Amino acid sequence: MAVPDTRGALGDTRRVRWQPRLPVRDLGAAAPARLAALVAVAAGIAAAGAFPRLNLWPLAIVSVAGLSWAVDGRRARTGAWLGLLYGLAFFVPLLHWTGIYVGPAPWLILASAEAGFMALLAAVLTVVQRLPARAFWVACAWVLQEALRDRLPFGGFPWGRLAFSQQDSPLRWFIELGGAPLLTFTVALTGAGLWLVVAAIRRAPDVRALIVAVTIAVAVPACGALWGLAVSSPSTADRLQVAEVQGSVPDRGLAFEDRARQVLDNHVAQTLRLAAQIRSGQVPQPDLVVWPENSSDVDPLVDASAAAEITRAVRAVRAPVLVGAILDGPGPDHRRNAGILWSPTTGPGAEYIKRHPVPFAEYMPLRGLAEAVSSAAKLVTQDMVAGSGNGLLKGGPAPIGDVICFEVAYDDLVQSSVDAGAQLLVVQTNNATFGHTSETYQQLAMSRLRAIETGRTVLQVSTTGASAIITPDGTVVRESGALFEPALLSASVPLETHITPAVALGAVPEWTLAGLAVLAVAAVVASGLAARQRRTQEVVAA
Repeated sequence: MAVPDTRGALGDTRRVRWQPRLPVRDLGAAAPARLAALVAVAAGIAAAGAFPRLNLWPLAIVSVAGLSWAVDGRRARTGAWLGLLYGLAFFVPLLHWTGIYVGPAPWLILASAEAGFMALLAAVLTVVQRLPARAFWVACAWVLQEALRDRLPFGGFPWGRLAFSQQDSPLRWFIELGGAPLLTFTVALTGAGLWLVVAAIRRAPDVRALIVAVTIAVAVPACGALWGLAVSSPSTADRLQVAEVQGSVPDRGLAFEDRARQVLDNHVAQTLRLAAQIRSGQVPQPDLVVWPENSSDVDPLVDASAAAEITRAVRAVRAPVLVGAILDGPGPDHRRNAGILWSPTTGPGAEYIKRHPVPFAEYMPLRGLAEAVSSAAKLVTQDMVAGSGNGLLKGGPAPIGDVICFEVAYDDLVQSSVDAGAQLLVVQTNNATFGHTSETYQQLAMSRLRAIETGRTVLQVSTTGASAIITPDGTVVRESGALFEPALLSASVPLETHITPAVALGAVPEWTLAGLAVLAVAAVVASGLAARQRRTQEVVAA
């Protein structure tokens, strides 16, 4: 129980200062403020280095440990400031590609907004790190932070989730069990174990605490590796011959569509080249050909000449082609981002309309403010309309799950089509607006992890690269070379029908782990309020 400071005259309570007892440890053990700030910044930089292009996945674990160490023993408001420093050091370099053609203002605003969630995370860490089983609660807090950031505001922005840095890590196999939230949990749990190892060594020797901490830091990755060995056996499923067409566009950033139909012409030309290779026997006859997002930069359902060009290319390869197209309407101020399954005999068939248009890029939720921040916002003259459904396309050689560009980052948009029966996933994307940056490789890392999560082959096809064919174990079997160069990819891939635990469970692991974090914080806050009330009553009674 706290005791009053009675350094004044006996019975004088004017200088009483109550120091609350914390559940596990005292705030006095916190590291020096300047050192903590430096560690928070270093941890944020390390987090960015875990993602492509550096792709040093262990740095994500080190980053979690660093942030936990920096905020350890601090009050929530101090932790929030340290979390903000961490978030800025993380997101400013990670998201630099968002400002490559639109200037620094949108880039820095987005990075700052994302850093705000890290401030909230760090404040929560100062609370849950006082509890028993601290590593578990730290990991739950990371899942809670990502659950919020993936949804808020304007549908959220899931880039930079811990899970998406682990495509080459032994931990990656956990994504098959519980999706990206469980993978984030295991990364954070391992990082928290590393923090506890450092803490156990730094303080008075505690052999038991050190053994527990080392066990967490070592056993979690080891379990991931063992699970990977158990599930990575060769597939016995039916197979499909597929081909990807990367037609490329002029290297002109936001102006890549300046000449009408240039992007379409490029993809038609490359598809005719593929047809010639098929006829000569250089490439096997494909069952399915996929084009990227925006491969038809005019609406082929309205423009008869564009439709004729696509039909000519589709008939030349003698296989259905999944065409990425920008469709007009509804009305003059709107358009739709679509994937159209184009048959060589019957023409355009099943359609998928992008369900999550990107705010401030494909539509302007705060147009006046956005145009004041960046003149590039004025280039978005028509707002994208969101589609509906589950992303499943039927009518081709196999049920196809289609996601477009940034949708690969959203768990429900990827899982829904597999849950509906998709045997193959296609990620249609257009990376032209991000130039020669790491964005395309960060997206490719997500596609690799989605293959493991869903147990499906993933075809990532881009206008400019990187395009890739990815097997269900996350292995890239074909990949395009230099960016902004045409490429043709071909491979025989498995068609899977089983449902992984991650798809079967859906959002259950995320809501469970995030809910536990909320309950932990609520319990500590309630305990603190109760203790304060008891102390007040004791003062009154005295």
